[in-house]
Amino acid sequence: MKKVSLLFFLVMFVIGTDTFLISPLLPTLRHNYHVSIDISGFLVSAYALGYAIFAFIAGPISDRFDRKRIMIIGLIAFAISTFLCGIATNFTTMIIFRFLAGVSASFVTPQVWASIPVLVEKKNIVKSMGYATTGLSISQMLGIPIASYLAALSWHTPFYVISVCAILLMISIVLALPSLPSRIDKTQKRASILQSYFDLFKSSKAFPYLFAYFIFQTGNFEAFSFIGSWFTSDFSLRVASVGTAMIALGIGNTFGSLFGSHLVKKIGQSRSLLLSLIVLIILYAALPFSKSLVIAEFILGVIFLIGGFVFPVFMSTFQSLTTTARGTVSAVSNAAMYCGTTLGGAVGGLLFARFTGFLGIAYFTVIMYILSLMIYTSTGIFRSQKVIAQAPEKVQKG
Repeated sequence: MKKVSLLFFLVMFVIGTDTFLISPLLPTLRHNYHVSIDISGFLVSAYALGYAIFAFIAGPISDRFDRKRIMIIGLIAFAISTFLCGIATNFTTMIIFRFLAGVSASFVTPQVWASIPVLVEKKNIVKSMGYATTGLSISQMLGIPIASYLAALSWHTPFYVISVCAILLMISIVLALPSLPSRIDKTQKRASILQSYFDLFKSSKAFPYLFAYFIFQTGNFEAFSFIGSWFTSDFSLRVASVGTAMIALGIGNTFGSLFGSHLVKKIGQSRSLLLSLIVLIILYAALPFSKSLVIAEFILGVIFLIGGFVFPVFMSTFQSLTTTARGTVSAVSNAAMYCGTTLGGAVGGLLFARFTGFLGIAYFTVIMYILSLMIYTSTGIFRSQKVIAQAPEKVQKG
C-alpha cells in the first residue's frame, strides 16, 4: 500500500500544482497579456475545458487497456504541453496550451482513483484515496507558493519546473508501478465507448451523484480561482505574498486529507458529506465580511480543511457505483469537476469585476453548495449510515 500511495501522491501533487498554478499567477498573466479581469478567467477555464471534454473518452479507453500505460502516455503529453505554456507569447497561445495540458491530465488522474480499489485492501480504500488527495493538498500548501516564488523571478519558470517533474515521475511509474491490465472481457472491449456509459448510468444514483458533484465543484473552483485576485485587490499582496498566503489553505487541506479518514470511519461517509456541505455553506456566507487578511485566512483555512476531508468521500461514493468501469466513473467524476471549473472560472471573472470584494464570488458558491446539498438529499444518500465502496479482489498490495 505504501508504494502505491506514494506514487499516486506524487502524481496528484504534480498535476495539482499545474491545475492550481494559474490562480496566484492570474494578476501577473493578466498584466503580461493585457487582458481584462473578466476575460482572465478563461485561463482557468481552458485547462478545465480540455480536461472535461477528453475525460469522457479517456475513461472508457483506460478500462480497455493497461492503466499504467495510459498513465505514462498521459504524463509525457502533460510534460510537453506544460512546457509549451512556459513559452506562450500571447493570450491565445496560452489558452491553447492550457487546453492541451488539461487534455493530457484527463488521461492521468482518473487512473489514480480507478487503480486504488484494485491495488489496496478494501478496508484501506478511503485511506489510500486520502493520501492521493493529500497530493492535491500539498500542491496548494507547497507547490503553489513555490511556483509563486519562482514566478517572482519569471512567470515562465514554474511551467518549466512542473514539466521536468512530470518527466521524472513518468520514469518512476515505469520502474515501480505494477501492470494494471483491463479487467473486462474481449466482448466488452469490442463494445463502443457509449456502451460503457450506458452500463454506468443503469444505476439510478449515477446521474444525481455526478450532477451534484458538478454543481459543488462549480462553486468550489469559482471561489478558489479568484482567491489570489481578491488578496491582491483588497489586501494589496504581491504575487510572492499571495503564494505565502496560500500556505494556510494548503495546510488545512492537507490535514483534512491525511486525518479525515479516521473521522469518516466513526461517523460514516454519508453523514460526513452532509455535515461538510452544511459547514461549508456557513463559512462561505461569512467569508466576504472578513475585516482583515488574518480573518480571511483563518476562514479559508477551515474551508480547505473540510475540503480535504470530504474529497475522498466523494471519490469513494463514485467508486461504489461500479466494479468493472472504474476508469469510466473516475473520468466522468473528474470531467464533472472540470466542467464545474470551466463554468466557475468564466462566471467568477464576471462576478469579481462587478461586485465589491469577494461578495459576488462567495455567494455564488453558497448557492451552488445549497443546490448540491438538495440534489444529494433527493437521492436518499443521507438516510443510509455510510456509503460502502465495492472493491474487487486486489491484484497486488502496494
